[in-house]
Amino acid sequence: MATTPIYLDHTATTPVDPHIIDVLTRALHELPGNASSIDHVYGWQASQAVQHAREQLADLIGGDPKGVVWTSGATESNNLAIKGCIEHYCRQGKHLITSAIEHASVLQCFQYFSHQGYEVTYLKPDTQGLVHAEQVAQALREDTILVSIMHANNEVGTVQPITEIAEVLQDRGVVFHVDAAQSLGKIPVDIRAMGVDLLSVSAHKCYGPKGVGALYVRQQPRIRLQAQVLGGRQEQGMRSGTLATHQLVGMGESCTIAQSVMVEEAKRLQAWRDMVWDALESMPGVTVNGSRKHHLPGHLHFTVMGKDNAMLINAMPELALSRGSACQQEAAEPSHVLRAMGLSAQQAQSSLRLAFGRFTTEDDVALTLHVLERACS
Repeated sequence: MATTPIYLDHTATTPVDPHIIDVLTRALHELPGNASSIDHVYGWQASQAVQHAREQLADLIGGDPKGVVWTSGATESNNLAIKGCIEHYCRQGKHLITSAIEHASVLQCFQYFSHQGYEVTYLKPDTQGLVHAEQVAQALREDTILVSIMHANNEVGTVQPITEIAEVLQDRGVVFHVDAAQSLGKIPVDIRAMGVDLLSVSAHKCYGPKGVGALYVRQQPRIRLQAQVLGGRQEQGMRSGTLATHQLVGMGESCTIAQSVMVEEAKRLQAWRDMVWDALESMPGVTVNGSRKHHLPGHLHFTVMGKDNAMLINAMPELALSRGSACQQEAAEPSHVLRAMGLSAQQAQSSLRLAFGRFTTEDDVALTLHVLERACS
């Protein structure tokens, strides 16, 4: 048995890459200035470091550095994208579209506007967790102003057909927002090829530091947003507050590393995922959830009928995995994602999520298989 559990909760957060820790430490020592203070060398150095980080993120997602708006993470990015968009374009319509399996930071924004006189259409996924472009097309109305669909689901790992959805929205004058917190650095994200207007990302899902993220805002044609944090008019007036230089430097470096290792890393993680997926499907009473074809490479979500997920976790002290979204661990209700996919409340409460990551080893995978076979049988 391992002295510490094998970390298999990379969907909740990824451990910070050791190289990023070195970068963060150096930035704390070497960049004491405020990036908005342009009257001395310390401010210039901080500003240059922040700009370089913008370029690193923009390179990873195929965008313009001018479109990068720094935030505290994907939750704030989602709020700025949704609330900022609706408040700016409110005179153009009162209809909004999202899916029933979005992150809570998206769903609660839409719930807020549903109480402000807006009509929200919640698209239901199929049994694999996929939302199809045809559903979006059928839901569109003349007064639709915003569509928000996540790229990769944080619970079951299904990857949505973002490009196909964008094609449906082309020339309709509808803003398209995508929450890409789970996909950044794990699978290709190309803002132009995907046809996305607003993209939310977070550093801590990409082996960077917690507490920092970004919203990418399309520049051509320009998307306008109403600021949600007021004050110093940093970030082109869209997000005020002194920038955390060291965190932004760390996020930028995490993007550069991801760009160089993503292809090989995804191949390795997918091979391990498929091996464990096959093993789980061969176990009586175990089903794997999500689309095997359209899926994050290292992610697995499965149901063990007749066994409570909390009891399963207690039976596997060698593994650090989870019952679902880290943002909803306090909730007593079954996962809204699983329920929307058609799973019963009992099935939802018999389900677990695991995700391999950059520092997972073959020995870790072998032990994971052994422990799963013991606990699920």
